Amino acid sequence: MARTGRPPQDPARQLERAHRILDAAAELVLRWGYDKTTIDDVSKRAGVAKGTIYLHWKTRDDLFAALLRRERVRMLADVRGRGPATLSELYGEFARALLGRPLLSAFMRGDSEILGKFARQKQQAGRAPEMGGPLDAYVAELVKRGAVREEVEDHILVANAVLYGFLFLPDRRPDEPGPSDDRIADMVADTIERTMSTGRPLSGDDASAVARATLDFLDATEEVAQLKLAASMGLKERAL
Repeated sequence: MARTGRPPQDPARQLERAHRILDAAAELVLRWGYDKTTIDDVSKRAGVAKGTIYLHWKTRDDLFAALLRRERVRMLADVRGRGPATLSELYGEFARALLGRPLLSAFMRGDSEILGKFARQKQQAGRAPEMGGPLDAYVAELVKRGAVREEVEDHILVANAVLYGFLFLPDRRPDEPGPSDDRIADMVADTIERTMSTGRPLSGDDASAVARATLDFLDATEEVAQLKLAASMGLKERAL
C-alpha cells in the first residue's frame, strides 16, 4: 500500500494529480499573485496533502516553472491547431495565443504584480519563448523558397521585435481602450508580411513547401516543449 501523502504509483494517476496541483496553482497565482500564494494554499485548493506537492516538486519555484512549461505546451498546441502556413501567419498566431494566456503574457512582460519574486528572478535569463535551432532551419527554408527576403540581416530578431513590440504596447488610460487581442495579432502578421516578405507570388510547390515547413517547425518546437514539461512534472515514471 502507498504511504500516506504519496502520489499514486500508477503513472496516469500521478499525472492527473500533478495537473490538478498545477491547475490550483494557476488559479491562485492569477487571483492573488505569486508572492502571496503559498504551498499550503495550493494544497488546499488542489485537495492534496502539502507533502504530496513536495514529492512532485522540491520548491515553489520548481512547481511554478512546471506550470509555465505546461502553458507553453498548450500555447504551441493552440497555434498548431490553427494551421498557420507562412511566417507572418505563424507570428500572428503566436501573438493571439500568448495574449490569451495571462500567465505566459505576465512572464514575458516581467509583470511583478502577478509573478512577483519569480518574475524578478527570471528577468536576467530573458523572457522570450525558446524556439532555438528549429526556427533557424525553418527561416532558412523560407529564404530558399523565396517566401522571405534574403537581404534581411537577422530574420528572427526582426520577427521577434515585431511580436514583442505589439505585445508590449504601452498601457492606455481606462477611457482610451486599446486594440483587441485579435486586432493586435492581425497587426503582428501584417507587419511581418510587409517587412520580411519578398512580395512575389510563390509557385504551388513552393507555397506547399512553406506551409509544410511551418507545421514541421511547430511540431519540432512542441516536441521539445513536451520533453521539458515531462522533465519538470515531478513524476517518478514519465507519463507524457
